[in-house]
Amino acid sequence: MKTKRWMAAILLLAVVLLAAGCGGVLDLDGGAVAPLHRPGQLTVHFLDVGQGDSILIQFPDDRAMLIDAGPDESGAPVVSYLKQQGVKRIDYLAATHPHADHIGGMAAVIREFDIGRVYMPKITHNTKLFEDLLLSVKKKGLKITPARAGLNIMEQDGLYASFLAPCGSGYERLNNYSAVVKIQYGSTSFILTGDAEEQSEKEMLAGGANLRADVLKVGHHGSSSSTTAAFLKSVSPGYAVISAGAGNQYGHPHQETLNKLTGAGVKIYRTDSDGTVIFLSDGQALTVKTSGGAVQSRAEAPFIFFSSSCVQQ
Repeated sequence: MKTKRWMAAILLLAVVLLAAGCGGVLDLDGGAVAPLHRPGQLTVHFLDVGQGDSILIQFPDDRAMLIDAGPDESGAPVVSYLKQQGVKRIDYLAATHPHADHIGGMAAVIREFDIGRVYMPKITHNTKLFEDLLLSVKKKGLKITPARAGLNIMEQDGLYASFLAPCGSGYERLNNYSAVVKIQYGSTSFILTGDAEEQSEKEMLAGGANLRADVLKVGHHGSSSSTTAAFLKSVSPGYAVISAGAGNQYGHPHQETLNKLTGAGVKIYRTDSDGTVIFLSDGQALTVKTSGGAVQSRAEAPFIFFSSSCVQQ
């Protein structure tokens, strides 16, 4: 009886949210998330995969791109989330760099979906996870296109996606090989930085590319090694997303980075506190939604999407 009353209360909350025009989505199975993407809309999902990165981009023509797939244990949850969002094929798959918290779940994704193009920076890494990723690519008969600054992913009628980095090679730190992606849809734009650090940011600035963006995926989980003042000023975002695990051992995000963002008047979203963060763009305005929970199925609690005041920009 208590369970029925609790469920009824949750349903009532969902109705109230929907009536408020905030697009709340309620799941009673503790994990499923109703599809949010609509044709003609750009939808960018920053998945809560704990201490790691995974970003799903659904383009206005329903093509899909996945950038990273979180740590090893995120493989199955990421696959499940993509299927819940109606993804049947990943047209563009990008591994920003070979660290485990970015590529751990990628082999599982490749095994499960039809894949179009695969992008990776031209760097190797001597780990089993990286070897598994390469083996999964080989088994599918896929080829890897080296990710590099200036390489276009797509360009058509108000929609543009390209790589801003890596700009060079021979980096001492693997993070600086990170494939950085910029996506522009109409007057809205995103920069997705992987774990790019200060050296990569300086090279992007020196390269003269247009770095202005509405949304910045903050580099290296909000570490002080990234988000230099000059880079932040050039991007001048209205929103920042930090992908980090709650209570992680690295102390991410670092307070120094948070202070920079706050001082620049940037609205911050964090997967460790906000759950999965989703931006929807019609080419002119952005709407932000957060889940309040992880991508992983949580049977002990329902999955409720809250929109952040149905923000428009």
